[in-house]
Amino acid sequence: MSDQAKQKFWQAMAATPTLMIKLQQSDLHSEPMQAQLDKQANSRFWIYTTKDNRIAAGGLAMAQFVSTGHDVFACISGELVEETDSLIIDKYWSKEVEAWYPEGKLDTNLMMLRFELSDAEIWLVDATTEAKNKFILGADVNPNEVGSHYKVTL
Repeated sequence: MSDQAKQKFWQAMAATPTLMIKLQQSDLHSEPMQAQLDKQANSRFWIYTTKDNRIAAGGLAMAQFVSTGHDVFACISGELVEETDSLIIDKYWSKEVEAWYPEGKLDTNLMMLRFELSDAEIWLVDATTEAKNKFILGADVNPNEVGSHYKVTL
């Protein structure tokens, strides 16, 4: 079942690739970042940012993800590493990314980070009819009636 959880997670990420990310050694809050996904590289993703961003130093990091429909939740751990491969930087460049960087790929403050994923906890929400009725009535709900929780290696 954990393979199915991973598959649902990656499908949800592809539909809405926005995460909250923070460095583990930092006391600064998480911030929203847009992940660049590669269907053949499901153990990593990339993020365009600036050299003065709070996560630019890289290192051990945590990311939180919530799908648009609030049916997939994930907490992801891994390591942020500067991506210097110009082929990768070019591969994910788009009009949407360019909107954030007026000087384009020539912006001297631009950098790309690769998030090397290690593991995650994934919650798949699929509330039973009984649980939904309990929510409406304010009755106690058993967590097993709401969905499933998985610890996975990515």
